[in-house]
Amino acid sequence: MKYDVLLFDLDDTLLDFGMTEHNAFRFLFEEYGLPNGLSDYLDTYKAISKSLWEDLEYGRITLTELKVERFKRLFTEHSLDIDPIICGQKYIENLGKEVHLIEGVEEMLASMKDFRIALLTNGFKDAQHARVNGSSLKNIFEAIITSEETGFQKPQKEIFAYALEKLQISDPSRVLMVGDSLSSDIQGGNNFGIDTCWFNPNRKQNQTNIEPTYEIHSWEQLAGLVKILAVETK
Repeated sequence: MKYDVLLFDLDDTLLDFGMTEHNAFRFLFEEYGLPNGLSDYLDTYKAISKSLWEDLEYGRITLTELKVERFKRLFTEHSLDIDPIICGQKYIENLGKEVHLIEGVEEMLASMKDFRIALLTNGFKDAQHARVNGSSLKNIFEAIITSEETGFQKPQKEIFAYALEKLQISDPSRVLMVGDSLSSDIQGGNNFGIDTCWFNPNRKQNQTNIEPTYEIHSWEQLAGLVKILAVETK
């Protein structure tokens, strides 16, 4: 086989983060007595959070700062008297309770029994572990590696180096990074020098200069791809 190890992103690759975020946010604001939180604040929150996650990818902010800052900015903009530190922690706990598999994931992973499989995710350790452990995927992964535990985040090379060291992999050419984000998963893999596979189910146009090794639009395509590569490298 060309690859021995598959590194998967988690959010919007294996698990539906949009649904997770929606529910976690709704329950959070219901707890604070704001049942219209989704309609009143979610769009603002998403814009703030997106900007901060981009800052995180570029190393301009830490994950700990992001956890609080997104709610601090939201509450300031809407003049809400809520503690952003407490709220940020409650939100992370809510995220950990939400598990929504992307269609085809279980079947795809079940077909990858010849590979070592691990998760490499930008996210909070407690939430990501809770979501995986609460799903049917909990026994699939050799390791769940989060940016919080490493102190680095995709696309930084260091998080990939950490992952390969933890998995005791000496040959990066045997590793394939699979994820939905060009800016973190694909750019990160490219930065580190491993092959990458862009999971692009919505067939978005790549308007960047970031080039994945492969592009797939369904999990069936990944299963087919690795079979073809296995034959070609015999």
